[in-house]
Amino acid sequence: MSVQSDSVRPHPVQAYSPREFHRQAHDALGNPQIRANFRKAMDGLMTKRHDSFGDWDLEILRELGANIRLRALAKLPDLLEQLEANCEANGIRVHWAEDGDQACRIIRELCESHDARSVIKGKSMVSEEMHLNAHLEEAGIEALESDLGEYLVQLNEQTPSHIIMPAIHLNTDEISEIMHDKTGTERTRDVDTMTAAARQQLRERFMAADVGVSGVNFAVAETGTLCLVENEGNGRMTTTVPPVHIAVTGIEKVVEHLRDVPPLYALLTRSATGQHVTTYFNMISGPRKPEEHDGPQEVHLVLVDSGRSSIYQDDELLDTLRCIRCGACMNHCPVYTRVGGHTYGTTYPGPIGSILSPHLMGLEDTKDLPTASSLCGACGEVCPVKIPIPDLLVRLRRESVGEGRGNVPGAGVKRTRKEAAAWKGFEWLATHPGVWRAGTSMAGKLRALTPSRLGAWTDYRSAPKPAGTTLHALVKQHEAKRHQADKAAEEKRP
Repeated sequence: MSVQSDSVRPHPVQAYSPREFHRQAHDALGNPQIRANFRKAMDGLMTKRHDSFGDWDLEILRELGANIRLRALAKLPDLLEQLEANCEANGIRVHWAEDGDQACRIIRELCESHDARSVIKGKSMVSEEMHLNAHLEEAGIEALESDLGEYLVQLNEQTPSHIIMPAIHLNTDEISEIMHDKTGTERTRDVDTMTAAARQQLRERFMAADVGVSGVNFAVAETGTLCLVENEGNGRMTTTVPPVHIAVTGIEKVVEHLRDVPPLYALLTRSATGQHVTTYFNMISGPRKPEEHDGPQEVHLVLVDSGRSSIYQDDELLDTLRCIRCGACMNHCPVYTRVGGHTYGTTYPGPIGSILSPHLMGLEDTKDLPTASSLCGACGEVCPVKIPIPDLLVRLRRESVGEGRGNVPGAGVKRTRKEAAAWKGFEWLATHPGVWRAGTSMAGKLRALTPSRLGAWTDYRSAPKPAGTTLHALVKQHEAKRHQADKAAEEKRP
């Protein structure tokens, strides 16, 4: 759990939608508390990440991580079959879900087959993606989050604002108020006291739960092993205390060999929280054996497609599936760090969400997300598996105006004729250097005639004016002055 220390009431609970990105961003920018919470938290995470890689050759490790993920994706169909066979041989029952709704039905039916009335959950972004909690509650099955950050946002009836630190948008006083209002915990600004209170509340629920649900960080095809990375111990409790454990994950999380896990683990922990290792690393290879004294009696694995196969068929967008869900791109994004995760209105916010959500939800509903970027390139530079996020953002921007390859659901919104003609004209100018130089020179001379209003674009920006002198002209002037100075110095020499 990451918390700040400025006093304020909890943020009002509201629904967020990717269709309302601009309004939500405007609201977030007008909330100084949200901006302060995120700025302070992101500064700390960036520093920790930088320091944690101090003794490593980061680029070699990133290259290794990228190659491991690319190799797994190149063999994805075969590896999924191998994973299923080895999991089944280990006693893990494997289920396939075409989409989130089918995955929810599978999990609900598994719960109902055991007369389960309560489910305890570890952190799982795929379960957030498919709205599992709401689905189970409709069936009369209580689903309680056990990750501390997830527990807090669930108490506050919110969704996570970060894929690693769900409650990062809340500060100490807000968390204290939430716990007091929802659980009766005494108000305090002591983080350890609040953590202990939450741990005590959750411990009883672990013991009473009928089913435990978790995510998966890496699914090893070679051994049929499910790897779970965590810091709080709730993942270990979720997967061992209840009699039934259900793991749910996207199909892209598979890796080929067990030896592929350590490099990815090293990249994940350092990129996410700046840790060399997390407190717990769980390797689940089957249910309780007859001679063992604890562990679940049944283990199930639900493999979710939900649009991932469509991504897999696109040679460029395939890179999206490399993601190991570390959140580093969010921590370094100048847009995310100012507006927060809820502004995006999607399960996956920030840069990775802006390229992943269009595949999962359709570009028509998420067309503003690829433009929620300055294209500064920070996300691509810090991605531990070298996903070319800026290139994919540009690709999706083209898709949204009907120019790209059109493989994203909902793509193909057409430009107006005037806009299309303007960009064609710019393209022609930019590819004819002589005409470009003449045009920019003329624009500089006529800069006083530049309009101060350019439609909605200038509601929040100053209208640009051409420079009085072009960069090329300035460089020539500088070179001429330097040449004259050198010549004068040469003439003064004896």
